[in-house]
Amino acid sequence: MLLSRYFLPVLRETPKEAEIVSHRLMLRAGMVRQESAGIYAWLPLGLRALRKVERIVREEQNRSGAIELLMPTIQSADLWRESGRYDAYGKEMLRIKDRHEREMLYGPTNEEMITEIFRSFVKSYKDLPLNLYHIQWKFRDEVRPRFGVMRSREFLMKDAYSFDIDFDGARAAYNRMFVSYLRTFERVGMKSIPMRADTGPIGGDLSHEFIILADTGESAVFCHRDFLGLEVPGANVDYANDEAIAGIVRDWTAPYAATDEMHDEDAWAKVPEGGQLAARGIEVGHIFHFGEKYSKPMGAKVTGPDGKEHFVSMGSYGIGPSRLIAAIIEASHDENGIIWPAAVAPFDVALVNMKAGDAACEAAAGTLYEALGNAGLDVLYDDTDQRAGAKFATADLIGLPWQVIVGPRGVEAGEAEIKNRKSGERVSVPLGEVVARIASGGGQTA
Repeated sequence: MLLSRYFLPVLRETPKEAEIVSHRLMLRAGMVRQESAGIYAWLPLGLRALRKVERIVREEQNRSGAIELLMPTIQSADLWRESGRYDAYGKEMLRIKDRHEREMLYGPTNEEMITEIFRSFVKSYKDLPLNLYHIQWKFRDEVRPRFGVMRSREFLMKDAYSFDIDFDGARAAYNRMFVSYLRTFERVGMKSIPMRADTGPIGGDLSHEFIILADTGESAVFCHRDFLGLEVPGANVDYANDEAIAGIVRDWTAPYAATDEMHDEDAWAKVPEGGQLAARGIEVGHIFHFGEKYSKPMGAKVTGPDGKEHFVSMGSYGIGPSRLIAAIIEASHDENGIIWPAAVAPFDVALVNMKAGDAACEAAAGTLYEALGNAGLDVLYDDTDQRAGAKFATADLIGLPWQVIVGPRGVEAGEAEIKNRKSGERVSVPLGEVVARIASGGGQTA
């Protein structure tokens, strides 16, 4: 993509309304534009990153055995009356009426609708286990939306819902999602720590928040340092092996981990002092088992092997891709801008022509642009006539993993400079070797 033909409205000054790092950098990097309180337009650069996160989330959901569908944003109030939540939900629900005065709502979540879909089609235990998910925009009318897309009113959410005939099946489904979440956050370049969460009036111990550590995190977190060395399951993990999956969950829930809301000083004191890690963190995912909370009032039941009807045991599992983008930036940035993990960077390479209009520079940069693209790399080529300093500032601000810098002196020597955005290391290489060095990781970690 040629920057001269791209829509990248970067800002040199930080908007006054931006309170946290991710909000500041997303506005300055031209990723989003606030349209009203808590509602954002995703501009081209931001949308590319969002789509990459969404793709990873989808791939890991599919790998775990979950099946994708798509539910509408507008829901009937009648469904929510069946579950008893319509009046109880509060002002966060945006209630509307259509032209026929039918009561509708903009969905803040989808437990009722997915339960209605399930009860309409599934009648036998032979069709279980089942996990259905979608990735869809939601709306919650927060009284005080703030922190950009970290806590907005409209947000993109992946929510999955599992259905099983009994608690044992539901626990196995929960464990599969637990492992899927570990892999998802690992793949987007973040180390997540599962922390036990409050289950509210439902009780039990099947509720975990997934937290990534960030100095600017919204919550105080306490965990054992062992988490930093735990190995995330690989792509060959066998989700059909319930025992093996349960073993992974046991390993990842054995060390102490708690947010400030669930922190237990007595249990914390038992963690060796050298193993204690008190930090800040950001919630990026939540998994929750709620049993028959929706299946019973809404009549979602199946015939079991005993010939009797059983209300299904359900769970829900959420990841907010739009929120995750902000969390990644909070955890990965410096004073100059964003530092994207390679897997979710909107482009792989920033190609910077330091002297637009110079025939030799333009020829060398054009050849590299074509060669990098042919190698399967997404390239943002700064072919504008801005000053070199402004180009470097933009490249650092948007934080692509690699910068390839083409200047008159380098071209004369038959070289280009490669910069690793994360480490800041620079190396000059022959023009003919640039593509191979970038494709192989440049000998450095992106």
